[in-house]
Amino acid sequence: MLQIGTTLVSIDLVENQFVCDLEKCKGECCVAGDSGAPLEESEMKEIENAFPVIKSYLQQEALQSIEQQGLYLKDADGDLVTPIIDGHRECVYTLFENGIAKCAFEQAYFEGKISFRKPVSCHLYPIRIQKLKDYDAVNYDRWSICSAACTLGKNLKVPVYKFLKEALIRKYGEEWYNELEVVAEAYRNEKFKV
Repeated sequence: MLQIGTTLVSIDLVENQFVCDLEKCKGECCVAGDSGAPLEESEMKEIENAFPVIKSYLQQEALQSIEQQGLYLKDADGDLVTPIIDGHRECVYTLFENGIAKCAFEQAYFEGKISFRKPVSCHLYPIRIQKLKDYDAVNYDRWSICSAACTLGKNLKVPVYKFLKEALIRKYGEEWYNELEVVAEAYRNEKFKV
């Protein structure tokens, strides 16, 4: 682990490569899983404010699920998450474009209609953050649906932390990310020193 401030960053973020390949995975991370995307408390208000805008992007089934479950909920573990359709399908905020699952929040964000890009947990994926007593554990979550992203990342030689630079800066700030880069480069230089 690399300690950056009050975070413990897994070496996996430095040693592994990753670049999303939506043409191959079809956005499966928005569809697969037994729970919705993890949310931070502060994101509830963001979702409430953005919902009137993104409502028109959503499938009828998603709107029905939101009507039944709400804009967000607590899952079986007591964690705040986005609802999923029928309790076993895609996130209610998923839209499909040419067979690829995408985020309605992100679509509206890129169209300049809202300021909330998407839940930070989605922006950070495949990084998952676990809250510890005094630290955030910043881990790389391996999932078979991302095998194409691992292959593309290896081909392009892009470490996980570099691919997720924007999301990591969003979560922890630019100063934190700059320190991560310095520590990661020092680690890589030491590891591959002849």
